[in-house]
Amino acid sequence: MAEPGPADAYAKGMATRRAVLGDAHVDRASANATPFDAGFQRHITARAWGDVWSDPQLDRRTRSLLTLALLGALGHYEELAMHVRATRNTGATPEDIREALMHVAVYAGVPAANRAFAVAKRTLAEMAEENAEEPAEEMGDS
Repeated sequence: MAEPGPADAYAKGMATRRAVLGDAHVDRASANATPFDAGFQRHITARAWGDVWSDPQLDRRTRSLLTLALLGALGHYEELAMHVRATRNTGATPEDIREALMHVAVYAGVPAANRAFAVAKRTLAEMAEENAEEPAEEMGDS
């Protein structure tokens, strides 16, 4: 079987990226791309999303938790918040997130975990608020 080409990795990556981060996020990122960073956007879509996130060896929940732990450990808090939001699409629960961040405390240090917990807590609260603001579906007569 032939190795998939760059166009295949990009297409697969775009589908995975949309499934995990949501259409709205990907549409914003695409709309904000300029000639300066368009190549970078193509690169992360093909490599991170097409090669790594699309590999079936790990499920999306597991990849999500690994990503959260790494971002927290490295102090990439804006990306951490984005990936906490993505858990609504990956199946990772708030309890899963908490356990991943406990690993950050042990293996990367309490200061990193303290900040990561604060970012995750704030983001989860925002998500809960957004869900509460969504209009309930109208009940039709059956």
